[in-house]
Amino acid sequence: MRPLLRFCAASLSLTHSLVPYSQSLRLLLSLDYSTHAGMQASESVLEKEKPVAIDEATSEEYASQSKLLQEFTNMPSIDKAWVFTSDKANNSRAMFSISQSNLFANKRKKFVLSSHISKPSKDSVDFEWSPFPIEMTGTSAVVPSPSGTKLLVVRNAENDAPTKLEIWGPSYLEREIHIPQSIHGSLYVDGWFEGISWNHDETLIAYVAEEPPQPTPVFENGGYKKEGSSEKDCGSWKGRGDWEEDWGETYSKKRKPSLFVVDTASGEVRVAEGVSRSISVGQVIWAPSSSNGCLNYLVFVGWSSENGFQNTPRKLGIKYCYNRPCSLFAVCNPFKKSDTDKVSLSGDTIDNSAAAVKLTHGLSSAFFPVFSPDGKYLVFLSAKSAVDSGAHLATNSLHKIDWPTDGKLQQNMNITDVVPVVMSPEDGCFPGLYCSGFLSDPWLSDGCTMVLSSAWRSTQVILSVNVSSCKVSRVSPEDSNYSWNILALDGDNILAVSSSPIDPPQIKYGYHSSQAEKNTWTWMDVSSPFLKYSEKVRSVLSERIFSILKIPVRNPSSDLPKGAKAPIEAIFVSCKDSSSSPTIVILHGGPHSVFETSYLKSSAFLSSLGYNLLIVNYRGSLGFGEEALQSLPGKIGSQDVQDVLTALDYAVEKGLIDSSKVAVLGGSHGGFLTTHLVGQAPDKFVVAAARNPVCNLSLMVGTTDIPDWCYVETCGKEGKNYFSEAPTAEHLRLFYEKSPISHISKVKAPILFLLGAQDLRVPVSNGLQYARALRERGVEVKVIVFPEDVHGIERPQSDFESFLNIGVWFNKYCK
Repeated sequence: MRPLLRFCAASLSLTHSLVPYSQSLRLLLSLDYSTHAGMQASESVLEKEKPVAIDEATSEEYASQSKLLQEFTNMPSIDKAWVFTSDKANNSRAMFSISQSNLFANKRKKFVLSSHISKPSKDSVDFEWSPFPIEMTGTSAVVPSPSGTKLLVVRNAENDAPTKLEIWGPSYLEREIHIPQSIHGSLYVDGWFEGISWNHDETLIAYVAEEPPQPTPVFENGGYKKEGSSEKDCGSWKGRGDWEEDWGETYSKKRKPSLFVVDTASGEVRVAEGVSRSISVGQVIWAPSSSNGCLNYLVFVGWSSENGFQNTPRKLGIKYCYNRPCSLFAVCNPFKKSDTDKVSLSGDTIDNSAAAVKLTHGLSSAFFPVFSPDGKYLVFLSAKSAVDSGAHLATNSLHKIDWPTDGKLQQNMNITDVVPVVMSPEDGCFPGLYCSGFLSDPWLSDGCTMVLSSAWRSTQVILSVNVSSCKVSRVSPEDSNYSWNILALDGDNILAVSSSPIDPPQIKYGYHSSQAEKNTWTWMDVSSPFLKYSEKVRSVLSERIFSILKIPVRNPSSDLPKGAKAPIEAIFVSCKDSSSSPTIVILHGGPHSVFETSYLKSSAFLSSLGYNLLIVNYRGSLGFGEEALQSLPGKIGSQDVQDVLTALDYAVEKGLIDSSKVAVLGGSHGGFLTTHLVGQAPDKFVVAAARNPVCNLSLMVGTTDIPDWCYVETCGKEGKNYFSEAPTAEHLRLFYEKSPISHISKVKAPILFLLGAQDLRVPVSNGLQYARALRERGVEVKVIVFPEDVHGIERPQSDFESFLNIGVWFNKYCK
């Protein structure tokens, strides 16, 4: 689980007639339960459940806030960027992939915008933008070739239609390839299994797609239809066949990810041979060609279907779960086979169609592979700390393998540590790697320094890592509380975005300079035609300020390691006169995630309503070292709750906020904390909102796609050993005691629940049970269920309606 408090950008107007519940089907899905203070619980239960009509004042509130919210959702966002060299000296070309919400279509529009980059001098840069972006209608992904002279456009089809791959040249469509379901289904483009890689010659593309449908039995009026009988018989139908487990949240309708290669000239598609069907494939890249010209490997990440802690044949949910064991494998290019192509493995020569070669023996986790420019190193991340501890996210480490120039792979490749796990960072020092991926080409011209983005306490920073010297340096400004994210490299220069909770993203261009033997980076602003925001948003945000509060841990236990006793942090966004304004405490999910000082449209909108924001990174958050992170498992519902209350008390004692006007908001584990806080500290919060919250672990453990999470976060590292599909009565009792529902009798604050009906991570039953139990006790509750949404509630209309209702709900009780 992770924080999912993001906004989608809107490209179309929202008229007054579309204000939620006024004339909307959502009215049938919203249950607004109001009770009088003296009403008996039994009378409340017997009340007929029906939507309550909205009064005129509330209707006006919806109308007013929806107009303001639209101002925030209009701005598009940058998804990816690429930079290519140009024939002209000191010039290059950039391509940006942009997305923008379309509320009426309930989808995100995708655009491509290009720019010529010229560098008149070392300390200046000019971007000449194309006059208009190009909308990529119906596209699932766009992937330029390494040279930038070709573009792959992926159009994943729905139902039984074929997938289309388009190869575009500089001025026309060179080839359109239709791939029927009998060969494979849709390509994976979600950023987890996703792997689309051009080879160096730009003649082949490797990618990950759904395997073709497995055969199912056929029935007819006379019963089972034997194989080989005529398909022309009338009255036949296909049966369901054996149920096959999927990878959980967001993958419930997806078939197993498998590896394919397409020849861009002929359109022929071949499946990579030698990959066991028990392995799910992702993140494929091409290995450099060997010096003797034979063999061309594909390197990929493989996850075994025996994913449980006791190697049970169970696919546990994998989205955002870095604690799933995985390895790097190499397999031969299926388009290059001959009798002379052999693989050397432990001194034995075998045919190249043999099983894929495992490259990372002895390492429990290896992912995001990338080759150095000279092909000498295969560099990759590892989440071995997460795998070994059971925490779903933890501190990463970076490793490399010396890649054989002759193409002869050995049984045991030597793995070298480049960046180890940082246990307890000193104040202001590098806290460890917390990286969600690499650029396709992350290398500076020296061939051994890669540039990446990583969490650094409550900010995101850009780092350089020399894989030869193992030196890590901070590239983005050290004196800035803004967050920085790398987009692409332009030679030895960096294209990035910088933002803060009150400053929307700004494109930055950084160049490297040397002064008095100290390497420094200089950053220039880049004006862009699409990262614009309205005068209304500009005016509202200009009245806000933000800071990072360092808050001492209250009464830390003596048996805690040093890193777990270090101060926590909270991002404080305030109005000019913060002490008289109401405050929203915002809590991230995970629990091993982090809120960074990046711009979030959701937070900016809530701040614009006149609220202070206290965004708490409690112990267990990413970016603070491994000891602090690992101090939380086994203590959820207590240590994290106390950290949030400590942060709140700190802000009150400093005179920053009014303690009588505090709301609380969180999603997933943040919702777990939200419902815990209103139960454990009922007098501190006047109102709450929870998105897909964990309310009852004893219910969740039998319904979630990640039951192991319940054991590890409840029992600590030993939870890995206790994990079972049949929890004991003792563990069920412990799950209940650790849950917010165990404190439900003390809850007084009215709570808004926002639930995704298709959520597999925290199934909708968790929130509904808790809401119904509150209603039994006379607590005011409002429930909105989004029928088609999963855990993130990210569909444009759902996201818009979700935060609009949060704003209206909080204004009703907190102002």
